[in-house]
Amino acid sequence: MLYFAYGSNLNHERMKKRCKDSYFIKTISLKDYSLTFRSKYRTADIERERNSKVWGALYRISESDEKQLDFYEDYPILYKKMYFNYFSKKIMTYIMPKKTPFRYPATKYLNVIKQGYQDCKLDKKYLNKALKSFC
Repeated sequence: MLYFAYGSNLNHERMKKRCKDSYFIKTISLKDYSLTFRSKYRTADIERERNSKVWGALYRISESDEKQLDFYEDYPILYKKMYFNYFSKKIMTYIMPKKTPFRYPATKYLNVIKQGYQDCKLDKKYLNKALKSFC
């Protein structure tokens, strides 16, 4: 299965601990979505936004990895699964069904994501845009 990570699972070390069979393929973007942070946990989420994009990591994961992610992402309570096509490939990601207001992420969590941006060679301007009016 192909999995799109856009939050703490961008961090290669963190992802390998959670999903032992996973391997990073490349970075991709999801069009017409933007990155935000919400819920009482102040974690990453994506939401529809025209002419925007979310950069993330494309991983191949096993069934057991998916079960681990389901547990970690508190599926189906906090996150639900969303599927999209990328060059005729079905990709799974997690998205919060309850769109609560923006909540600035905790420093420790944000640092994990920043390391993930480094691991994936992503431009931090996309992360900074999500935090823009709150920095």
